[in-house]
Amino acid sequence: MTGTAALAISGLSYAYGTRTVLKDVGLTVPQGGFAVLLGPNGAGKTTLFSLITQLFAFRKGSIFIHGVDVSKHPLAALGLIGVVFQQPTLDLDLTIDQNLKYHAALHGMPGKVAKDRIAQALERVDLTAERATVVRKLSGGQRRRVEIGRALIHNPRFLLLDEPTVGLDIASRKSILTHVRALCRDTGLGVLWATHLLDEVEGDDHLIVLDKGEVKAAGSVDQVILASGTQNLGAAFSSLVGS
Repeated sequence: MTGTAALAISGLSYAYGTRTVLKDVGLTVPQGGFAVLLGPNGAGKTTLFSLITQLFAFRKGSIFIHGVDVSKHPLAALGLIGVVFQQPTLDLDLTIDQNLKYHAALHGMPGKVAKDRIAQALERVDLTAERATVVRKLSGGQRRRVEIGRALIHNPRFLLLDEPTVGLDIASRKSILTHVRALCRDTGLGVLWATHLLDEVEGDDHLIVLDKGEVKAAGSVDQVILASGTQNLGAAFSSLVGS
């Protein structure tokens, strides 16, 4: 499985001091699959993302990105990942183009390569016409699309998004989801989308329910509902997380 999955995690545990926040987590995201990591606030989603991206080091368990062991080959693994964090990280006083050029420079891309990659990224997130706009003047949804475009510049094979629609209105949330699902479908990019919002889950997603640091269920949406003994996703989620 570790050789074929976009993400394969096994036996992963993590604690802050004496407080355990992840307990023997195991999950997979198939290549080219759109997976939703669904859990209430405080479930451990952000900690899990921090371990995948090596912001935190872990001692128990394993994480593989397209077969690359994150612990043994962190640089190679990180090169396969694009990340959109929950907290926005764009420079508001720079243009879209300047933000993306800076990111490309951090990846050591030559000028011609960076120019081509930026053009491709802007086209993917439908912001080519706005490239000279200062980020401060963009809507919340447009800023998130810039961050997604930035995460794609180095041509990752796997994209992590941590609560990317927090603070956005319904129309913007829907637009971001549509863009990312289209990327997944059209490019074969594997995606792990973390959220606490049930309406961001669609019927053909791979669903992983996380609560109190444990995976409560994983599989297709129908499989999760069936395993919970309920009739719909809302009831299944409530049953699994005890809410």
